[in-house]
Amino acid sequence: MTAITLQTERLMLRPWRDEDIEAWVDLCADERVMEFFPSTVDRAESTSTALRLRERLERNGYGWWVLERRSEPGFIGAIALQEVPFEAAFTPALEIGWRLSVAAWGRGYATEGARAALNFAFEQLERDEVVAMTSTPNVRSRRVMERLGMRRDPRDDFENPRIEMGHRLRPHVLYRASGPGATAASAH
Repeated sequence: MTAITLQTERLMLRPWRDEDIEAWVDLCADERVMEFFPSTVDRAESTSTALRLRERLERNGYGWWVLERRSEPGFIGAIALQEVPFEAAFTPALEIGWRLSVAAWGRGYATEGARAALNFAFEQLERDEVVAMTSTPNVRSRRVMERLGMRRDPRDDFENPRIEMGHRLRPHVLYRASGPGATAASAH
């Protein structure tokens, strides 16, 4: 399957290009971007991850898209739509996420790009629900989730199994968005 390109008024969510790899490496090494992750990521791991994300996007038609402005092409981050990669009380589930360069913060790009991915999940993939998650203190991402109309039930909050026990970022909040086809029984 070929990766789908999504467009909004200002943005494009597109497949990866070779030149995006270096920008991804820089993004994952930025302490401000990675503030709510256990650590920054080194060059080798970031490169390997980017290649894997690129391949999955091409194979599945969706996944981690490169985010760029339509008026000024070039990597400004990534918008993700993927199956949650671990087991939890709410899985299996489709997850939406984002990771943007600091220069792209505060302009509504995360919300606009994520909304396009949500629409894709509901309209093209015909999913009834999409989740988003972040570490509890990540107020910026939580605000994006709320602007997207996602809802949080504190009973869904969880300990992220990919983060070591006792780490300050292990407690996570979970937000949910229900699509137009969701039934009352499947909507939370």
